[in-house]
Amino acid sequence: QVQLVESGGGLVQAGESLRLSCVATGRTFSGQAMGWWRQAPGKEREFIAGIDYSGESTYYLDAVKGRFTISRSKTKHLDAPKEVFLQMSNLQPEDTAVYYCNADRSGPWAWPRVTPLDSWGQGTRVTVSS
Repeated sequence: QVQLVESGGGLVQAGESLRLSCVATGRTFSGQAMGWWRQAPGKEREFIAGIDYSGESTYYLDAVKGRFTISRSKTKHLDAPKEVFLQMSNLQPEDTAVYYCNADRSGPWAWPRVTPLDSWGQGTRVTVSS
């Protein structure tokens, strides 16, 4: 049983910050790299940040590098929900999108190529006004 629940989105002005949270439930997520994707209106979903199982290796799309930080909670229990966070600073109107988290089965050695699970959560909407 796989469940992804994203939260923390909202309407902000350019230059402001938001912190997104994701709770991933299901043993499928144990030992997996995790990531954040976003889908802007009229565009395809894109991979913007990834973090490996240990939290030591991260990836960022150039467009968000230096402004976004991905992190994850550390738990050794296989059945415990996994939490992933995305701290977003200096948000710009081009960051407006629905943000999703998911596991990435490819792992850090393949980034930016990713293989997310087929299941997705509802996402959390971020709107940045100029």
